[in-house]
Amino acid sequence: MDRKGITHDFVISAAADLADSEGFESISVSALARRVGVQPASLYSHVRDRAAVLNGVHQVALAELADRIATETSGRSGRDALGGFADAHRGYALEHPGRWAALQRPAAASTVSSDAAGRLVSFTSAVLRAYALDEAELVHATRFVGAAINGYLALERWGSFGHSEVSIVESWTRSIDALDRSLRSWPEASKETS
Repeated sequence: MDRKGITHDFVISAAADLADSEGFESISVSALARRVGVQPASLYSHVRDRAAVLNGVHQVALAELADRIATETSGRSGRDALGGFADAHRGYALEHPGRWAALQRPAAASTVSSDAAGRLVSFTSAVLRAYALDEAELVHATRFVGAAINGYLALERWGSFGHSEVSIVESWTRSIDALDRSLRSWPEASKETS
């Protein structure tokens, strides 16, 4: 560690905290330098540029979400595992809105090949394999589940459900039930005919 204990990991952690408190788009080298109490030039010995900081926050968020999914799905299968998987996403999005926003952006090649991304893919595949999907259908089912979860969380984050007295949690549970039914009745891969 150098002056004031600043390291690469410290800078990325501070950026993730900044994203949660001020919004993901608020991350800049100058804002980050103010947060950690140094001049912007001092950060460049720890991070290459703003893009590197954003990628670092993305990787932190992937790792934290993967840890949460591992905890929420451990020892569970089928609807229970799907519920734990979805709840891990929702809990993370509510507790860490800036980090969650990082997960919504395209991933850099280094992020895609990271251990955290690999773990997240493995956990997602494990949840979906309980539905006995054709191997060729796993990508489609993964995209479907991700779109449903992310769509619900985006609407919740924007306050789109605030106009109704109906419980948001009840709607969430019903959405997971609908996902479960959809996955249990997922169509087989279409066969090409000649």
